[in-house]
Amino acid sequence: MRNAAQCLCGLLALLVVSQAGFTQDALRWPKSVEAGSSFSVPTSGSGPAALYIVGPGDAIRRKVQLGNTIFFQPSDLHNAGHYLALLVAGGVVQSAQFDVAPSQPASLSFIAKPSRLPVARADAISGVAYVFDVFHNLVLRPQRISFALSDAAGSAQSRSASTNNGVAWVQMNSAAKAGAAQFEASVDDAVHERRVVQQVPGDPCRVRINARASGSRILLETEPVRDCSGNAVPDGTVVTFTETSPGGQTTVDVPLKRGVARTELPAQRGAVISAAIGVVLGNEIRWNGGGQ
Repeated sequence: MRNAAQCLCGLLALLVVSQAGFTQDALRWPKSVEAGSSFSVPTSGSGPAALYIVGPGDAIRRKVQLGNTIFFQPSDLHNAGHYLALLVAGGVVQSAQFDVAPSQPASLSFIAKPSRLPVARADAISGVAYVFDVFHNLVLRPQRISFALSDAAGSAQSRSASTNNGVAWVQMNSAAKAGAAQFEASVDDAVHERRVVQQVPGDPCRVRINARASGSRILLETEPVRDCSGNAVPDGTVVTFTETSPGGQTTVDVPLKRGVARTELPAQRGAVISAAIGVVLGNEIRWNGGGQ
């Protein structure tokens, strides 16, 4: 930080030098160099000079000898952006502007949302990928990103998209079967990032109950509760049993256990018994006193 501050102070001092000697683009400087690359710049004349380079995150001051070639090593310039170079000799300032471009893709920042969602949802999973080089510069050149979503059941989707200003995104469908899905983004078949998306059963498709007598009680049990894709609805999902009779109404909430819910209600002649999970209604049973 101290060296960078000294370079910046030196640059500010140059700006108050008489503008008579200021010539734009007098240096034979390349218009663009790749981040982390080595390159050289020839100079003409003779005698000592001072070279100042200022850009995003970089401030360099170097003593040079006019007439010699100025060499730059891979570690000298690696922050992408627009730079200004000033060569000062005998009160004369020569300038050049150039760009440091990102190098080749080396890593991806991959975001997958949501991390958990129901099955069988169209375009419900979003994948966003940012492309960076080895110096963490955002690679702005268009890159083809391959996205793939696969699950343990064997279903797979693949799509591709080109980056725009370093970012590409797609939308995927969640699978029909519940379970963990692998969501992967890759560029050039060499740089990969993977995320896990948990796909859970959707809402129950239907609720069906059966009843049988047990003394003065009615034993009620649901058939295995599944979503519309055939996945078992998670245990703990609450089933509401309701018995309506001339004597009033009785309601019991029972969580699913191993895919089914069981409970007992009073056996009352003429009662109507039903079950529901949320807004999904099940069948009705009319109790005649000894059976359905």
